[in-house]
Amino acid sequence: MLRQILSKLPRKSGKSDSPELARSNSCTTAGSQTHRSNSLNSGSGRPCAPKRTSSAVFPASVVAGIEPLLPFKDVPNSEKMNLFVSKVSLCCVTFDFTDPTKNSIEKDVKRQTLLELLDFVDSGSVRFSEPAILAMCRMCAVNLFRVLPPNYRSSVSNGGENDDDEPMFDPAWPHLQIVYDLLLKFITSSCLDAKVAKKYIDHSFILRLLDLLDSEDPRERECLKTILHRVYGKFMVHRPFIRKAISNIFYRFVFETERHNGIAELLEIFGSIISGFALPLKEEHKIFFWRVLIPLHKPKTLGVYFQQLSFCVTQFIEKEPKLSSTVIRGLLKCWPITNSQKEMMFLGELEEILEAINMVEFEKVMVLLFSRIGCCINSFHFQVAERALFFWNNDQIVNLIAHNRHVILPIILPALEKNAQNHWNQAVLNLTLNVRKMFMEMDDELFVSCHTQFKEEEAKLGVLAEKRKEVWERLENAASLQPITGNTAVLVTPLATSIAC
Repeated sequence: MLRQILSKLPRKSGKSDSPELARSNSCTTAGSQTHRSNSLNSGSGRPCAPKRTSSAVFPASVVAGIEPLLPFKDVPNSEKMNLFVSKVSLCCVTFDFTDPTKNSIEKDVKRQTLLELLDFVDSGSVRFSEPAILAMCRMCAVNLFRVLPPNYRSSVSNGGENDDDEPMFDPAWPHLQIVYDLLLKFITSSCLDAKVAKKYIDHSFILRLLDLLDSEDPRERECLKTILHRVYGKFMVHRPFIRKAISNIFYRFVFETERHNGIAELLEIFGSIISGFALPLKEEHKIFFWRVLIPLHKPKTLGVYFQQLSFCVTQFIEKEPKLSSTVIRGLLKCWPITNSQKEMMFLGELEEILEAINMVEFEKVMVLLFSRIGCCINSFHFQVAERALFFWNNDQIVNLIAHNRHVILPIILPALEKNAQNHWNQAVLNLTLNVRKMFMEMDDELFVSCHTQFKEEEAKLGVLAEKRKEVWERLENAASLQPITGNTAVLVTPLATSIAC
């Protein structure tokens, strides 16, 4: 019994490991004096390159005993995967790229090794073993996963509205780009077994990739976007987790920080994910639509990712047309009254939604919708007023209005009449008169009726204004007869103000 127990205990590493470790330790670390050592092929007398192999090599259980600087063409197919692991392990050395003169030889050796690995993975000649997958994931983690410098996280200090601000570029990008390209080729390779790789490209690995999307370097975000999209496509088991992790980033952005550099890229990823949703939509997807996509219209940095957000909303409406009225209500609820640029974005998105909406959903929201459009028509910002009046250039929207003119015209006509009388911009005035003419041609009898009602309402408002003015004058006269002593309050004439929409 004792022998059986002892036989199961782990043995000490054999002597076969020591020559490899001794060979790797004989090479110098980056920046120290270089030495020469013999490779396993004693006849070649290959010099040991100046590289930091002492810190680059993984434990003996991972690294094969092959000289990492050998080219793939010089080893048989049976040994290529061991050489792959050895080269990947060599690339785990990291360097400081802020000083281009430091470790220049070692950096070049690593760069050439990464390019050689890239060509090998792209060739797809050998199926990747589990140790190779482990080594590859570790190498990517060592090179890519890092804490972003503080200047990378201050990109939206001014609300992200200044297009003149240039992003901060990582000085290590020429090196990082090769690692990203290698990871992308590795994930998309037909020689990679997803069932084995999912153990190493796991939830932790994916989360750290998502964290890197906060980089200010747009080139890095573009690479990450492509890689995450391929991970989502290849590893079906991770799909629910990826959707949840992205949703959490959106939640944190909308409800806590309003600061993240990769929102546009994340929305691009989700746009392609939405196109693959099966019908009918799951409740999980509808919750994402209500709790993420609609609130994403609120942040002041909307302009940075508006195009991608609008695409996602359109994708959802194409999948589930009933959601169009929900979107319109959401937009009206968070309408940017004091931000003209966002107001124009909202109007543009509304037009896209109205082009796809059906009559039933339109009738649910038309009163609220055209009340807001009426306020936009009366906007003193001429571009907002123009954008609202351009709705009548869209045949689909005009058709919806024509079918519901008995409800819409009484709402819109007061705004049109006010513009025709008072608006300062000639282009807005011309558009207003054109829309007014369209309503007259659409239903002259209804137009006359609504116009008469509008005049009556204006007369009533005029009478009320006169009465209010008379009351204030009496109060002012009465106050002027009272002596001002001590802390007696003084009546101040109110300024004529109007509340904007």
